[in-house]
Amino acid sequence: MAFTAKDVMTLRDKSGAGMLDCKKALTDADGDMEKAAELLRERGIAKAVKKESRIAAEGAVGAYVCPECGVGVLLEINCESDFVSAGEKFKGIVASVAKVIAQNKPADVEALNECKIGDETVKQYITNATAVIGEKISIRRFEIYETTGKIETYIHMGGKVGVMIDAVDFVAGSEETLHDIALQIAASKPGYVTEAEVPAEVIAKEKEIMLVQMQNDPKNANKPKEILEKIVAGKMGKFYSENCLMDQPFVKDDSLKVSQVIGNKFKVARFVRWEMGEGIEKKKEDLSEEVAKQVAAMKKN
Repeated sequence: MAFTAKDVMTLRDKSGAGMLDCKKALTDADGDMEKAAELLRERGIAKAVKKESRIAAEGAVGAYVCPECGVGVLLEINCESDFVSAGEKFKGIVASVAKVIAQNKPADVEALNECKIGDETVKQYITNATAVIGEKISIRRFEIYETTGKIETYIHMGGKVGVMIDAVDFVAGSEETLHDIALQIAASKPGYVTEAEVPAEVIAKEKEIMLVQMQNDPKNANKPKEILEKIVAGKMGKFYSENCLMDQPFVKDDSLKVSQVIGNKFKVARFVRWEMGEGIEKKKEDLSEEVAKQVAAMKKN
């Protein structure tokens, strides 16, 4: 029985499987729509769509650098369990998608989904991987750095934390120092490179909080507001040393600031630091409720 491109689209909408999978299923089913849908379910491809409503709060941050083209990528892909995220298959997915990003430089995840990875789109690739692995897999975010300088990446604890640095005016032989700065960022969580990068509204808010704290301290009850404001201005040094990379104490020798360690070896133009899963609400279920669900399912069967 012959089938048309419209039939392939119908099956795709019905199953959520990729175009190539739908076409193959229809071919194997001689154009029979119901049989093709059944084949997709048997092959585990249609099941991937049902997993889209699940919360993927585990996963890994990965990185890829193309030294020849001056492109670096930091990428987060999520799954449902740390068991899967630690597996070689999942790590291979992260590595493959990171390379596609470096090659195509998509504007966002939606554009990335349409990029090719082999003979299929990234979206189809992820859908098929979801079916094979048995957990929801989703591309959450990525960052692309293009530079004439040097890119350094650091992945901590198998993908729990990822860092990427764009270093310009790089002096040959400074690789170890640059790597140390990546470790610094991973450990100390700076939000800015220098004090000059801190937005004025952030500084104003921080000073406002400090001022209220001081006014609430009984020891400062008789001090004029003008005096307290001068004290607050002096205390901003601590804020900068905690939040600005160049002002932070060096993690390997806290007698030195990061700026002193770097010297004239290079300049940190920008950096990005991600923690895997930050901001994702993890699904929590009561154990007794989960057992009750399983018992009920067994009774139905």
